[in-house]
Amino acid sequence: MMLQAAIRTETAAASQSPASALPSLTGMRWAAAFVVFVYHVRNFGYFGGESARIVDWAFGAGATGVSFFFILSGFVLVWSARPGDSARVFWQRRIARIYPVHLATAAAALVLAFTMVPGLRPSGPAETGANLLLVSSWNPNWWQALNPVSWSLTCEAFFYAAFPVLYAGLRRLNPCSLTALAMSCTAAVILLPWINSYFALGWTLHSFPLARFPEFVLGAAIGRLVQSGAWRGPGSEAAMGLTLIGYFLAHQLPGGGSYAAFTVIGLACLIPAAALNDLHGARSLWRRRWLVRLGDWSFAFYMIHILVMRTAEHQLGRHPELETGPALALATAVFAVSLGLSWGLYRWVEQPGRQWILQGRTPSRPANDGR
Repeated sequence: MMLQAAIRTETAAASQSPASALPSLTGMRWAAAFVVFVYHVRNFGYFGGESARIVDWAFGAGATGVSFFFILSGFVLVWSARPGDSARVFWQRRIARIYPVHLATAAAALVLAFTMVPGLRPSGPAETGANLLLVSSWNPNWWQALNPVSWSLTCEAFFYAAFPVLYAGLRRLNPCSLTALAMSCTAAVILLPWINSYFALGWTLHSFPLARFPEFVLGAAIGRLVQSGAWRGPGSEAAMGLTLIGYFLAHQLPGGGSYAAFTVIGLACLIPAAALNDLHGARSLWRRRWLVRLGDWSFAFYMIHILVMRTAEHQLGRHPELETGPALALATAVFAVSLGLSWGLYRWVEQPGRQWILQGRTPSRPANDGR
């Protein structure tokens, strides 16, 4: 009992320390962004023949990277929350985190829409405005407005809006109640696709903010359990095994959102396991310096890569289905351009934009600043 109390005290104290950054989560964020990238390579049909089947097998469930982002977001927002902050200060930090890159990539999408890539053109000013205000995914017809991947930001914007109330409630829950909440959210993620399919409800699960909210709440509940020293879960190796099993099974069940149902248990174990590795100084693959640096760029990479792909599609046509060598060369070129642009966005848009919005306020950056 004394040892458990000591661990709980150490973990809770560490979570309030500015030095308690969790670099493994930043490195994992890059891995998730890269999986999403190759998933889109698969969707754009770069590979043909047997290579296409291999890519489909390996990355057909790549959209699970977005589920990782949603769970991670809840976890690190709880971890980095400052109890004395007002909702206004919290929202200011969130706007500073995502809005500069969102506006820059939305502007790039508009330029492309009216020049090289007319398929990006919005239906009208209302769709454009909804995307700029991060509410477009509430309308299923607008879920890919402007920059197609920005639908996930509209979900995040909803999560951020709800977080102050959610966090106030989570702080009042004991470990048993937090565990029950986490299990309920896990069950919701698993059952929603089945309910939608079995009863032919026609719900839009993939991009609808309310449908993705349980993943965020799950991450937040787990974050509180780790923060209070009450988390009891498998180590990183077992959690990675669960995640990989779920990932490769996910592509076997068609339907929007089904991938998240398969991977939610593994990801809910993997994220706290990686965080505890950092807290206890244990070895971690994800803490390597180059991986953490790429993790810093991952948000910009995620936001720009689909625009690079759409531009390449304009030049090459849809679904070129190339032989393995040319397809690898094309994917590598698109990756290199996307990575270079992500560095530029991070260096010249994300960082200065955040500093300008915060206007001297010290930004919180444990884990990966909540995204």
